[in-house]
Amino acid sequence: MRPGEERPLEGGACSGVSQLELLKLRAAERIDEAAERLGALSRAIWSEPELAYEEHRAHGVLTRFFEREPPAASWAVQPHYQLATAFRAEWEPLGVRAARRPLQLGFLCEYDALPGIGHACGHNLIAEVGAAAALGVKGALEGLPGPPPPVKVVVLGTPAEEDGGGKIDLIEAGAFKNLDVVFMAHPSQENAAYLPDVAEHDVIVKYYGKASHAAAYPWEGVNALDAAVLAYNNLSVLRQQMKPTWRVHGIIKSGGVKPNIIPSYSELIYYFRAPSMKELPVLTKKAEDCFRAAALATGCTVEIKGGAHDYYNVLPNKSLWKAYIENGKKLGIEFISEDAMLNGPSGSTDFGNVTFVVPGIHPYFYIGSNALNHTEQYTEAAGSQEAQFYTLRTAKALAMTALDVIFKPELLEKIKEDFKLQLQEEEFLNTVE
Repeated sequence: MRPGEERPLEGGACSGVSQLELLKLRAAERIDEAAERLGALSRAIWSEPELAYEEHRAHGVLTRFFEREPPAASWAVQPHYQLATAFRAEWEPLGVRAARRPLQLGFLCEYDALPGIGHACGHNLIAEVGAAAALGVKGALEGLPGPPPPVKVVVLGTPAEEDGGGKIDLIEAGAFKNLDVVFMAHPSQENAAYLPDVAEHDVIVKYYGKASHAAAYPWEGVNALDAAVLAYNNLSVLRQQMKPTWRVHGIIKSGGVKPNIIPSYSELIYYFRAPSMKELPVLTKKAEDCFRAAALATGCTVEIKGGAHDYYNVLPNKSLWKAYIENGKKLGIEFISEDAMLNGPSGSTDFGNVTFVVPGIHPYFYIGSNALNHTEQYTEAAGSQEAQFYTLRTAKALAMTALDVIFKPELLEKIKEDFKLQLQEEEFLNTVE
């Protein structure tokens, strides 16, 4: 096969790029045909928001969606897959030749919400995008005359992105083993094939002092609130020596019970973020020194407990994002520039950990509103009818890109090579091999 040539499409109704484009059109049509059911799926998740690891209703809505997807029993659905609120749904075209291992493409759904403000990060739309893109690929491949290519479409329901890191739990359970490329998309205020989501480590810091009457004999007390305040101020002073790309933010969760009692206990929660897993331990060490210094200064004892999982930075895959941009532009998506993409603001996601074990893409998409994520206004936008057009358009772009991966072997090789190069830069290659 010559460089740049597509894998021949079985059946030979027509050849080359033209038939691949017809398959992409079929994928888009399949998504449009399912638009009403997909919108209902999204609204059902949006209307009853659930927190991390507690997404029982959303889990049920999604698993029933795939179990009932026509034709009957076309998806092999595993509810409660590895986690109580995770699931796995698989589809393979009939008549696949079993001469070699099928190419396995994963589509990820998130569906947890934020406390107090519901789906202010639009995870109901992430679930819809993942489901819709998978249906699009399935619909395109079902229409192929003759023996279909060896492909398996896998939908993973991944709970607890906002707190805990459900994808990391699933990685550790082997859920991403044998997947070749993974796809998902996240709501935003703009269309970007990639944003440099950063590495994140969270800690809970507890200070233990000694209670005493604050007026009669304060000298008998050891003030845990003072330790918390000192720690907060230590980190504020540290900011002058922090790199511009580092982020430290936190709260004092507990600081006493009554003004006339010297607080014997205080608690802080902090998040540390850095562009890469190489830098994150450096920042973490500096911050933990600030916590320990506060304990020393006040005579308190300190307990520093890291979160269950660190979120890794999202590795870019230029070959994959370029294919996505090319397909998105055909659908009328207007993307921000590469410079804006690489230098724009970003957060953290457990999808970053996924990109260290399998090549993947995590684009961002506009939903018809300029509201900012994690606000009540964004909650409203995520549940709006207007968001549906943009959500399904993004799903079509993902499905079209997945078809490129299936039928352009050279693209798949470039994606794998980009993946290896990024791991080498992060010095993680030996970890995943």
